Amino acid sequence: MSQEVLKALKVLEEDKGVKKEVVIDALIQALKAAYKKHYGQNQNVDVVFDEETGEVHVYQIKEVVDHVFDNQLEVSIEDAQGINKGYELGDQIKFEVTPKNFGRLAAQSAKQVILQKLREEERSAVFQEYANYEHEVMQGFVQREDSKYVYVNLGKVEGVMGKTDQIPGEHYEPFQRLKVYVSSVENTTKGPRIVVSRTSPELVKRLFEQEVPEIYKGTIEIVSIAREPGDRSKIAVKSNDPNVPAVGTTVGQRGQRVQNIVDELHGENMDIIEWQKDPIDFIANALKPAEVIAVQFLADDENSCLVIVPDDQLSLAIGKKGQNARLAAKLTGYKIDINPESDVEFTDDEDSNSVE
Repeated sequence: MSQEVLKALKVLEEDKGVKKEVVIDALIQALKAAYKKHYGQNQNVDVVFDEETGEVHVYQIKEVVDHVFDNQLEVSIEDAQGINKGYELGDQIKFEVTPKNFGRLAAQSAKQVILQKLREEERSAVFQEYANYEHEVMQGFVQREDSKYVYVNLGKVEGVMGKTDQIPGEHYEPFQRLKVYVSSVENTTKGPRIVVSRTSPELVKRLFEQEVPEIYKGTIEIVSIAREPGDRSKIAVKSNDPNVPAVGTTVGQRGQRVQNIVDELHGENMDIIEWQKDPIDFIANALKPAEVIAVQFLADDENSCLVIVPDDQLSLAIGKKGQNARLAAKLTGYKIDINPESDVEFTDDEDSNSVE
């Protein structure tokens, strides 16, 4: 048993990177518990593991006292000085109590501890590997589905995708390949728990980074995203290079770059609009494809505005079930009310907020 344990410790340290001292400490604690379980809990014991031979020795520790009340924990001063005249009251004396059959118990404990450490190390290695993918996009395939989650095989682990992270109307079939956003990676006692999403706006952002090199490099920047998963997203982009058009580059030749993302999200529409520093122009862009005549900010609420559109553009500006206006508000961060031109009388100040 001794040599087997030493070999196992060496393998753990050299192949798995688990320090020998960590395993030995865990083994000692396990052997203490095992000894007390078989030979009495009311003891103060110490276990010594010989790293050269692999042998295990158990010692019962007793305190030197005047009068013994518990012979499991105490030894009289007379008996102590019979062993060594130098002992005094309060000293701690170790008595070896290693049972004859303790080797078998030690072997069982060593096996359990080493296997446990192996499992912990494997879980830790997997966690460290997948922690690098937190807030990134990974490709996997659907493994299975139950009433709560869709389980996505990501290689060494399964990602869990809850109901709120599943795109409405999207059906998941076994072995179906799909890209997911890794929302979080947690290290649990049962191993890494990876939460993935198909509904996060960050999924759209990461997909554009993969598809558009200029976005990945930072030449074009995604300023904000408003998304209603499975239906429509609005993405505001700006260029950090005057020679690179933000919208055209993002859309790609003949719209191919955007189309690749639409295909990945199974038909979710993408509106790419140009971010503007001037909030009036930004709000007007956000409401495209509708035409905007003017944007008026309310005096009592700087985060709210009134948008004026031609009468024949009202339904387009609002969108089906209010979606266009709702996404524009999310994208810009402003509360937007939309009125047709025929309902508004312009003053000189209001006319100054017109969109050119």
